[in-house]
Amino acid sequence: MTGAPQPTDSDTDSRTDGVADSFSTPSATPHLRQQLLILYLATSSLDSAVAGWTRYDGTGRSAPTMGDGDEPPNATGLDALLAGWRLIQMSQLMPPARGAEYDVSYLPHEFLFERLVDIGS
Repeated sequence: MTGAPQPTDSDTDSRTDGVADSFSTPSATPHLRQQLLILYLATSSLDSAVAGWTRYDGTGRSAPTMGDGDEPPNATGLDALLAGWRLIQMSQLMPPARGAEYDVSYLPHEFLFERLVDIGS
């Protein structure tokens, strides 16, 4: 039988040790922290209106929660891009099941944005 060689127990152990070492390495940019903005849009288009949102602050400077304001931080997903947020994930478009086209459910058009903030200043 031909194919790739199977890893041995010692290969697996060294990779596992390498993961622990890799994650314990100091950050190359210790002065930067991530902030996340999750926008739920009315449609799958980035220029559609924000229907819901939440924020997470990795700087530790604030503790935002869902529903902490009456107005969204940005009117559209495109406005978030223009404000300097980087889009890192969009939800997959899934058609509703037959007969469930008008059922109320979760907000399907989720867009995850991030920005890096310098905590040294």
